[in-house]
Amino acid sequence: MASIQKRGKTYQFTVSRTVNGKSKPIRKGGFRTKKEAQIAAAEVESQLSKGMLPHLTPVPIDEYFDKWVDLYKTNISTTTRNHYDNTSKVIKSHFGSKPLQEITRHDYQMFINKYGSNKSKESVEKVNNHIRACVKDAIDDQIIHRDFTRNARINFTTPAKKSDEKHLHYKESELLLKEIWNRLDKGLGYSLLLLGLTSGMRFGELVGLTRKDFDFVNNKIKINKTWGYAKRHSEGFGATKNEQSIRTIIMDSKTMGHFKKLFINMPTNIHQLVFYSPSSKYKVISNTNANKLLKKILTELEITPITMHGLRHTHASVLLYENVSIHYISERLGHSDINTTLREYTHVIKELREKDEQETINIFEKMTV
Repeated sequence: MASIQKRGKTYQFTVSRTVNGKSKPIRKGGFRTKKEAQIAAAEVESQLSKGMLPHLTPVPIDEYFDKWVDLYKTNISTTTRNHYDNTSKVIKSHFGSKPLQEITRHDYQMFINKYGSNKSKESVEKVNNHIRACVKDAIDDQIIHRDFTRNARINFTTPAKKSDEKHLHYKESELLLKEIWNRLDKGLGYSLLLLGLTSGMRFGELVGLTRKDFDFVNNKIKINKTWGYAKRHSEGFGATKNEQSIRTIIMDSKTMGHFKKLFINMPTNIHQLVFYSPSSKYKVISNTNANKLLKKILTELEITPITMHGLRHTHASVLLYENVSIHYISERLGHSDINTTLREYTHVIKELREKDEQETINIFEKMTV
């Protein structure tokens, strides 16, 4: 049974505890009222009865999150690190240095509601996922014993970009690919578009390619680095987005044949970069210029323009339409896990499900003929 003592203007509780036959009571003071001390003592006793060691020292959420990122998120790209830094700023802005032990589910839901009042669903989910992962480790560390992020409702205001706007449909991608082939002699930018569509690489991975990454004997390309093509990135070569992004993908012989011929006539550079551009600020074809070139072609084809990243989505969508395994697509794209792939391409999977339903019906109708 806990005892409550008054210490000056505040109250302190003492909870009896025996460790290895020796008395080691747990004490904590600073409570404004006797009732607050009794409630805190009851919580400690409850934890002890469940075999859990109470963590009485306040742990500020902002400090814990920053240390957690530094400890567990070391092998990530600069871009991903920037996302975690943004979450850290959001935490400091809303919670400040409030201890993890004092944050309730009600507090957290209010935070999500406020943050999502002028953000897209994707932005809110990213911050929520970061904090949830951190809180789970805080529970494992026995700093807290309840997940205050559990069942948080993701509220947002700004609509996310529609999935149909992010990729081309099969016939559109077919038209684009043919047009790119017709223009390959008009500049290196078209070769960049070709590889973006046929490989599904991220833009940073594309501009980070060097000649030695191409295996023309086996028609394979090795992806193990990126190149900083924007202010938010580190300069020069950098790490891939995650460990799974380090991969080797097999390519079609026609695309590889084009680059084999290209390398013969293309001048070399100090970094041996494939998409080198000496006049560019970052020494590679810029994302802005690549997007302008892609928009120009699509507009001429009377197709609603997408971005370079949309080519990556188009690549995956084409593979899905052709019944390529979702597991292989996830591996080819360098996703951290298959759930990322399923989440990104839910819209295509739903369309394919309708096709599968009809094929299932046809199978059994044919059996009765």
